[in-house]
Amino acid sequence: MTTFADHVIASLKASGVRRLYGLPGDSLNGLTDSIRRDDDVDWVHVRHEETAALAAAAEAGLTGELNVCVGSCGPGNLHLINGLFDAQRSRVPVLAIAAQIPGSEVGSGYFQETRPQELFADCSVYAEVVTSPEFGPRILETAMRAAVERRGVAVVVVPGEIFLGKVDRGLAPAVVRPAKTVVRPDDSALREAAALLNGARRVTILAGAGAAGAHDDLVRLAETLKAPVVHALRGKEYVEYDNPYDVGLTGLLGFASGYKAIEEADTLLMLGTDFPYRQFYPRGAKVIQLDIRGEQIGRRTHVDLPLVGSVRDTLPALLPLLAAKTERAHLDEALAHYARTRRSLDSLAVNDRERTPIHPQFVARTLDRLADRDAVFTVDVGSPVVWAARYLTFNGHRRLLGSFNHGTMACALPQAVGAQAAYPGRQVVSLSGDGGLTMLLGELFTLRQNGLPAKIVVFNNGSLNFVELEMKAAGIVNYATELDNPQLAEVAAAIGLWARRVERPGDLEEAIEEAFAHDGPALVEVMTARQELSVPPAITVEQAKGFTLYAIRTILSGRGGELLDLVSTNVARRILT
Repeated sequence: MTTFADHVIASLKASGVRRLYGLPGDSLNGLTDSIRRDDDVDWVHVRHEETAALAAAAEAGLTGELNVCVGSCGPGNLHLINGLFDAQRSRVPVLAIAAQIPGSEVGSGYFQETRPQELFADCSVYAEVVTSPEFGPRILETAMRAAVERRGVAVVVVPGEIFLGKVDRGLAPAVVRPAKTVVRPDDSALREAAALLNGARRVTILAGAGAAGAHDDLVRLAETLKAPVVHALRGKEYVEYDNPYDVGLTGLLGFASGYKAIEEADTLLMLGTDFPYRQFYPRGAKVIQLDIRGEQIGRRTHVDLPLVGSVRDTLPALLPLLAAKTERAHLDEALAHYARTRRSLDSLAVNDRERTPIHPQFVARTLDRLADRDAVFTVDVGSPVVWAARYLTFNGHRRLLGSFNHGTMACALPQAVGAQAAYPGRQVVSLSGDGGLTMLLGELFTLRQNGLPAKIVVFNNGSLNFVELEMKAAGIVNYATELDNPQLAEVAAAIGLWARRVERPGDLEEAIEEAFAHDGPALVEVMTARQELSVPPAITVEQAKGFTLYAIRTILSGRGGELLDLVSTNVARRILT
């Protein structure tokens, strides 16, 4: 007998899927039994379905291939939703199989009844219900094709009994692979772009994740235009390395040099980026935006010339139309500013005379120095992503994962699960916040149970640190942000991981080296400075007023000691360096 569940697994295998992430449940019994009987597809048992979705999205982001997460009926598949929003906003191909209550009970208010096809509509490119084993294969193939071609989430809702329903024994598995295409603007649009760029005096390039696969042409473009290259956060791993024209990141996490290079441009060329922060765009400059998704163009700033196409396909056609510039003043000034900015940032990433708690910049720089040439880094939102953006370096082999569009807390550990499952022999390093780690702490058990040797480095500052910074900028006294943590290294050791707690800067390197050398999962808990400020490249009048108001209110509330700690952690240290 061939069941619909057997057909699902056969089709996933034929389409390159090698594992499914999820938790079992009675409505999934037909599917999990089919996996049990198959030697080529693995079941990665996680402790929370949100992790299943984040892990599948991480693997899809690294490989570009379709990946799958699974949730049982009702609460089981509802737990997927946050990770699916992250996958959808990151534009990675993920198939979510959402089990449903018995089809005969739908509409009756049955135990655990929900309507997944409606609930997941906002975070998917396709969501449909399988109403019978006969029609299931068509729905499955359509969903897989939608996820792969539209690079998003597709949801297939399956009542539990349908998994066990019979299908035609001779039915061939669906084979879904992405079609190979070339997508670029037409010749007239390219000539118009070239005319604008040739007539400009100060061109700056802003490149994002859409520049993947176009590194060498991007560098040639910058050389031709004598243009500094600013990268968005998701573009860091594709743009920054081996690029003598890179001047850093812009935005809330970025560098003063990146901000200035955009602010002083007369023409901004946006390549494969939907950089969201409107206050960081230039005033009065002409803007050319190239994006493979035409609907994204002009959402953030006024665009003079919209171009639809991939960066990889478009640059080879654009480059021959450009006249090489000789004037370098804008480029040289931007590069000099970047060098000064980089020196300033690097001066903070040192062992500060064995002072404690440890400065997080020093932790990030130490990780960068000791990690493998092809390491995969996953980073939690909040302060860990700031230090990753500023201190991790990339070389065309390393990879970076985070919740950069959706901004969900607790993403780093689940993404490390997916990255390590996809690449068992590759070094995977999670930069986790203490709040993020403890939110999904159960996934440390997932590392142990599945034998995943990921390395978790916890920035433990006893607070929701980035939220505190946002409160300061808004003029609000920090409240409800303190975390009363146990010794997280002891928790990890009790679970069965190799673990070490680091309180002194001089012990950091040895602890990280031992963790990296360990052949199983490992956790290093680093006690970092709570009052470390991650100052944005440009401070608005409102932010300056907010910090002033925060200082006054903090003193009036009898918590002046926090201000002294803030000054000693940041201001005095910067004067000394």
